[in-house]
Amino acid sequence: MKNQCIFISAGDLSGDNAGALLMSELKNLNPELNFCGLGGSRMNRLGQKQLEEIDNLAVMGFFEVAKRYRFFRRLFSDCIEEIKQKRPAVVVLIDYPGFNLRLAKKIKPLGIPVIYYISPQLWAWGEKRVDIIRNNIERMLVILPFEKEFYEKHDIESDFVGHYLLEDINEKMISSEVPSAGHIAVFPGSREVEIKKLLSPMIATASRFNQMYGTKAVVAGINGAFDYESVLKQYPDSNIEIVYDDARKIIYESRLVLTKSGTTTLEAAIIGRPLVVAYKTGLITYLIAKNLVKLNNIAMVNLIMNEKVVPELIQAEATEERMFLELEKLYNNESHFNFIKSKLDSLPSVLGGRGASQRAAKIIGEYLQ
Repeated sequence: MKNQCIFISAGDLSGDNAGALLMSELKNLNPELNFCGLGGSRMNRLGQKQLEEIDNLAVMGFFEVAKRYRFFRRLFSDCIEEIKQKRPAVVVLIDYPGFNLRLAKKIKPLGIPVIYYISPQLWAWGEKRVDIIRNNIERMLVILPFEKEFYEKHDIESDFVGHYLLEDINEKMISSEVPSAGHIAVFPGSREVEIKKLLSPMIATASRFNQMYGTKAVVAGINGAFDYESVLKQYPDSNIEIVYDDARKIIYESRLVLTKSGTTTLEAAIIGRPLVVAYKTGLITYLIAKNLVKLNNIAMVNLIMNEKVVPELIQAEATEERMFLELEKLYNNESHFNFIKSKLDSLPSVLGGRGASQRAAKIIGEYLQ
């Protein structure tokens, strides 16, 4: 029997969520399995021995990564050494491509199968790194329906397993009815660089909207991530509350969502809340990304549905005025609101329904025989 150890590398909170769900299903298949690698608190609670705290791994932007070069070089070496010593039966890489694709190249000569769960967005960043996948990855487990077609085009074996969010989100929340008196949910991001760019214009937007329409807004805060209160106090009588570490409840109890791009856009769409998406980063980082990214849309729901279902405000467009106008369109036009809602409610079936982690675990289990 093979070594019943699995090395899993997940470098952010989304990866930790997906990794924890996957670990639970793998443990159902084989309770004797043990885990090591990189992950967050959810994976740690399930018994994975972590080489580093996930809070230290979540960086955004080209220059932010470059500033921490020594840290990541040391961590990379630690991961390789751990894999050499433990000789896991399989290595599972979850998203986090800047780190994980380099890791895959180093693992290949060791003769340990590498499975990639939650594909790097090569379809967005161009196809130059497809050869890295082809030469170093045993199997791709993809969570978006169009990704399987992308890899088939490049003669790479892949399996569409569905999206883990459909099992991570409480089933009663999925495509749920919108509360008529729901608040405006505001999501400025999870990383400091995102929050610095978006929190002020988002709070200004929500404050203005509340004053005009008598609504309430709730900002989704993350404990320890930022001093949200210092920004909010600049807007007295704004009817805005900050609620920490309860993101999905904030979405579920909302009528509209104003959010940065990223996983939250998909969570809001799956829960069934019409949303406005904003993206803003440093100018140089944005110009580099604009030159590299080959997409017409940035919001995941728009990419999956292959149409602009929800509005996107990118960089210079992510202003208080534009955010306000887009929220107003949704708030005042009932037929438009209902049309967007119906589009969002069709998303779970497009994503393959519940059971992604179980399907992924079953495939990974084949490598443990």
